[in-house]
Amino acid sequence: MIRIFRHYISRAYLWLIIIETGLFFISMYYGSSVRFLFTESWYTQEDITIASVIFSLAMTLSCLGFGLYRRTLSWDDYNLLARTFVSFCSGIFIVVTVYYLIPDILIGRSVLIYAVGLSFLGMMLTRHLFYKFAKLDQLQRRILVIGSGSRANKLLSLNEAFIHKGFKIVGCMSVPNEKSKVDDEYLIQAQHSIIQAAIKYKVDEIVIALDDNRKLMPIKELLHAKLSGFPILDSMGFYEREQGLISLDNIYPSWLVFADGFSQGGLRAFQKRAFDLVSSALLLVVSWPIIVLTALAIYVESGFKGPVLYRQIRVGENGVPFYVLKFRSMKTDAEKNGAQWAQQKDDRVTKVGSFIRKCRIDELPQIYNVFKGEMSFVGPRPERPEFVENFEQKIAYYQERHRVKPGITGWAQLCYPYGASEYDTVQKLQYDLYYVKNYSMFLDFSIMLNTFEVVLWGKGGR
Repeated sequence: MIRIFRHYISRAYLWLIIIETGLFFISMYYGSSVRFLFTESWYTQEDITIASVIFSLAMTLSCLGFGLYRRTLSWDDYNLLARTFVSFCSGIFIVVTVYYLIPDILIGRSVLIYAVGLSFLGMMLTRHLFYKFAKLDQLQRRILVIGSGSRANKLLSLNEAFIHKGFKIVGCMSVPNEKSKVDDEYLIQAQHSIIQAAIKYKVDEIVIALDDNRKLMPIKELLHAKLSGFPILDSMGFYEREQGLISLDNIYPSWLVFADGFSQGGLRAFQKRAFDLVSSALLLVVSWPIIVLTALAIYVESGFKGPVLYRQIRVGENGVPFYVLKFRSMKTDAEKNGAQWAQQKDDRVTKVGSFIRKCRIDELPQIYNVFKGEMSFVGPRPERPEFVENFEQKIAYYQERHRVKPGITGWAQLCYPYGASEYDTVQKLQYDLYYVKNYSMFLDFSIMLNTFEVVLWGKGGR
């Protein structure tokens, strides 16, 4: 892993992006040569170079937007062919749009077809090799876990669902007076010192996952290992780096006090507000035809009566309430029995409402909330006061998600499906806290780019 503007990026996927970007460039560059193999090309060297740069950037951004470089994807979410097909269609649309707007760099359809064909074949080969070699033990960081209790046991299954496993836990080292819950095959008995175990198992990193840090921490041995050159990380930092979340099972108040991040205000806040203001103004201008058509559809379905917009009180930055705007997607009497979660196949949702929810069109009016400064494009989703009051009493650190402005999209929406229970709220809070701790314009752009994936695959929508 490497850290860019406080956000962790997988080195393996970063190399994959670089390789495939080069592949897209080569596909267009030599696609022209294949097209004119037996005839003289009418494109200059400059023409084909510029076209190759545009093609590679468009295809890379499209693949990024549809999750093909997201390390937290599981095999169930991945579906390589479907994502590749949609990404290529989107990339081709971007390329054609650029060529249409700038006719001087127009490339013939036959050349584009060759480039797309070569790109697809090259990408399938690259992915095959990537997943084949990424499984090799030599390319995975070897982790020694200090502890054999509940926290250590949970780490063993941390990356089982991921396609690319960036680390391998070689074993869990028991400490005196800790009740072991780890299978014997992973258990390293305490007859070895930490430094001896680290050398024996060729460890790259040591992770501390003790159920009780205050009583069980082997300070002298850890200090010896640290000064001998072995990196040491606590379980909080490990979860943050590997899963992009703040683990509520491992958090403690002093960690929050001394942890880096959680900085608010200053230049970052100014940049975020300036971006939100300019972007929301442009989007309101661009999206008005969709807004008008959606309003008309809702009005017609309701028999030319009832409100088109839905105003609802939500909790904003620092707990300040505001009215969030959405297109009405439910019947007008949807909450006659009080506030409640949206359910799968909710019969309160109208036909138009079902469509606009899946496509996230119902949230377009929130652009106005962004323009007013009540929301941001990226941030934790704003929740209703009725739920917030209950969550703050039951869930530790829930109020900390209100340290930043709520957003239309967010890190939790990207990493976790729609939450419709207290358990889901706890899981999403872990991602929200990661965002609050590490937010930057780089992370915001990354989330916004990957929101295309959320919209298309319906992840998080209900």
